[in-house]
Order: sequence, then structure tokens, then C-alpha cells
Amino acid sequence: MQPRPILIGGRPLAGGRLPAVCAPLVAPTGEALAAEAAAVAALQPDLLEWRVDFFAAIADTGAVLAAARALRAAAGGIPILFTRRAQWEGGQPIALAEPQVLALYEAIAASGTVDAMDFEMGNDAADVARVRALTRAHGLTLVLSFHDFQSTPDDAALDARFDQAQRLEADVAKVAVMPQTLADVHRLLGATLRASERLAIPVISMSMGGRGAVTRIAGGVFGSALTFAVGSQASAPGQIPIADVRAATGVLQRAAGG
Repeated sequence: MQPRPILIGGRPLAGGRLPAVCAPLVAPTGEALAAEAAAVAALQPDLLEWRVDFFAAIADTGAVLAAARALRAAAGGIPILFTRRAQWEGGQPIALAEPQVLALYEAIAASGTVDAMDFEMGNDAADVARVRALTRAHGLTLVLSFHDFQSTPDDAALDARFDQAQRLEADVAKVAVMPQTLADVHRLLGATLRASERLAIPVISMSMGGRGAVTRIAGGVFGSALTFAVGSQASAPGQIPIADVRAATGVLQRAAGG
């Protein structure tokens, strides 16, 4: 099976090129977020990820919605991925309990300001199902994700995480792990290749930190549909500037005749 591109609004992201490039937005205020989005959009990533757990007023739904509208205007047509990264998977501490997070997801989904949502597959099963239902209702792409900032699970566990996302009816499966050795990086790439050949949905993967930086450039060769690159500020260790990622992946694509 050929690796699958991510679909946003029914269309392949980046015209189907693998990997597409996503830049995170981590500004703490609405004004700063709009400015960050405009500056990063000028670098022409394929996707913008709003990490709302960095947003200082996350507990004020009205403020989040106003920021989302300003972000949409500043993005210049680049699609937006909305993410509250849970603290237990590397996100920022926030002043919201999980029921409030779900209510925020519902408000944002209904606002028409974003194109995709990320939610951890390890959340309560009922919560995952609720987010799955609301993304379907509003025509949004759902990324179900898993992050391990301490280690790289064994091969069986990596395979199981990719499979879990498909079983939970994700549109995209994402697995991000921290390597302790180069062998861990190699295993993550192998798991990515297996998942991209086995699953009926696109996959995203990365090995984090400096040791895993090669996966942010070469991951597409192994079937990862998206890589995260720095536009303004990094949201995870090992992210590389957009221009460098574009240059490096371009070399690989030309060498492969793609």
C-alpha cells in the first residue's frame, strides 16, 4: 500500500507531497498569536498548528474564539490544526479540567475557524469518541496522537499505537517518541514504514530531540505524511526551521525522482 497524504476538507495536504510541513504557533495572547501566524504564514508551511495549551486565556472560551478568528484571518488560507496537548503527553499546564477541554473543542469545531483537531488517543475512551463525533459533524480532520517524551517503546508497542488510532476511527495516526539511542530512531522509522503499508489512514511520526532530527527530514521516505518545522518558536525538541526542512526534503525527493 502506498503511503497516504493527509486530507483536509477532502483535498490532499501539500498536493499529496510527503512529508507536508506543519509549523506550530505558541503565542500566549491573541494579538501575539495573529502576529506569529502572519510571520509564519509568509514562510509558506502547508499547515499551521495552534497549540492552544500555550494560550494564557485558554479558560476564557470567548477569548479563545476571538483569537481563533484572528488566526484564521492571519493564516492567509493555510489550514489550521487545533491542539490542546495534554500535560501528561508533554503539553503545558492549563486551568481547565477535561470536561472543559471537551467543551472548548466543541466550541472551536462549531466556529468554522479550524480545519483539523488533534486529541490524544490515550484519553478516556468516551472523550475520544466525543471528539471523533464532533469532528465528523463539522467536517474536520481528526489526528489521534501518542507522545512519549522519555523513551521509545518497543516495536510491538509502537505498532499497537498506530493500530489503536485506526481502531478509534482517526483520520490520521500520530506517534512521537524520544530516542535514547540511534537504534531507537531506526526502530521508529521501521514502525512508520510498517504502519504506512498496513493502515488505511495516513500516519505521522517523529523521533524527537537532536538524535531523532533525521526523522523530521527523512520521515516522508518511510511513509510519514507530515513533519513539524519551526516557523517562529519550536513546540517540541528537535524541530528544524522550515527553510532547512524544505531544502533537505527537496534533495531527497529529487534524488528519488519524486
